[in-house]
Amino acid sequence: MALRTRFESSDDIGVFAKLTNSYALVGAGASKNFYTVFQQELQEHIPVVVTSIAVCRVIGRLVVGNSKGLLVPTTTTDQELQQLRDELPEAIKVQRVEERLSALGNCVACNDHVALIHNELDKETEQIIKDTLGVETFRTSIASNQLVGSYCVLSNQGALVHPKTPAADMDELSSLLQVPVVAGTVNRGSDVVGAGLVVNDWCAFTGLSTTSTEISVIESIFKLRETYQGTGAATLSHIRDSIVDELA
Repeated sequence: MALRTRFESSDDIGVFAKLTNSYALVGAGASKNFYTVFQQELQEHIPVVVTSIAVCRVIGRLVVGNSKGLLVPTTTTDQELQQLRDELPEAIKVQRVEERLSALGNCVACNDHVALIHNELDKETEQIIKDTLGVETFRTSIASNQLVGSYCVLSNQGALVHPKTPAADMDELSSLLQVPVVAGTVNRGSDVVGAGLVVNDWCAFTGLSTTSTEISVIESIFKLRETYQGTGAATLSHIRDSIVDELA
């Protein structure tokens, strides 16, 4: 199920949160409602950690992680690093990365098996990504944009990319990732999908302005509907009707 929320006045959920199958990170300093949305959906399954990175709330753009590990920039404070190691599951490897392109979330898109990375990332950083996250890496761009983490959202079920990504590029990405790839938008037409959406294998969070059509695409490509088949078609229909009413 794709749920809609807002961080203060921003619909760019992916800027302020990071979601994997093993944990969720959310930026400190938002309203209680923002955290409640995440906690109600996730806390029975995975820890939801309220934190900052480099004393900033834009943690979704600064970190990259999956169910095996988490990479943070070298500007992360010792206190923040200790909090992450204390509150994340013991099996998660937490690693600082000394990298010129320090906004790692903008430069890397990954799931539990594969990572797409910025063409100019250091080779040492690429090796750390492989070792810590346990993934294969591919240097690429999305619709001629080097910031693959900003223009691609990736789970183990599928990938959503910039709406102007050519069909041939999507086929190539699908072959690399071994998951279906579709072009789309979030937040009523925004092409920066990584800033407006976080997703794992069973749920997604996006901005309040995301339309019902965009939500349908998200639920379809990431196979989120299948997770909730037991709720029944009537319940899903009611939820979508409510979304349409709110947008109207």
